[in-house]
Amino acid sequence: MNSQDIDLAIKRIALQILERNHEAGSLAVVGIHTCGVFLAQRLFAILQEQKGEDVGQIHYGSLDINLYRDDWSLIAQNPIVRTTDIPFDVDNSHLVLVDDVIFTGRTIRAAMDAVMDYGRPTCIQLAALVDRGGRELPIQPDFVGMQTAIQAKERIQVLLKENSDCNAVVVESEQ
Repeated sequence: MNSQDIDLAIKRIALQILERNHEAGSLAVVGIHTCGVFLAQRLFAILQEQKGEDVGQIHYGSLDINLYRDDWSLIAQNPIVRTTDIPFDVDNSHLVLVDDVIFTGRTIRAAMDAVMDYGRPTCIQLAALVDRGGRELPIQPDFVGMQTAIQAKERIQVLLKENSDCNAVVVESEQ
């Protein structure tokens, strides 16, 4: 995906979120650190711009899930803990978790556990820029920018201008 493809995918996801949640009293977009936060910020801006009168207030937050992961001790001895910022009432909200790539489903499972520490939303939906398949858990995205299948030894890297010098989705070979 190039920059234009990413922008179109985010706009399409935003419109789908509004369509599905058009009568939600409280809609919340929560980005999962790190790239999910940047995507959620973009989605939030579009949602604010496009929302109609039948959509209530839209909230934005960010979520760190490192200590909720079931594999954090395998990834690093000292995980990097980032800030979670959920400045709204999660109870009874329609909450959209946002991540850059969905693969095994373990990140989303950890994110759902973390969200439940803040309250009980009416529903949790998932938006991902890229779905690469390969689930280990029965978790599926509600909104997807692109679906792809890649080799087991390949990795999808989402580069966004917020933390990179370009917008692109690239496939890299793992060593």
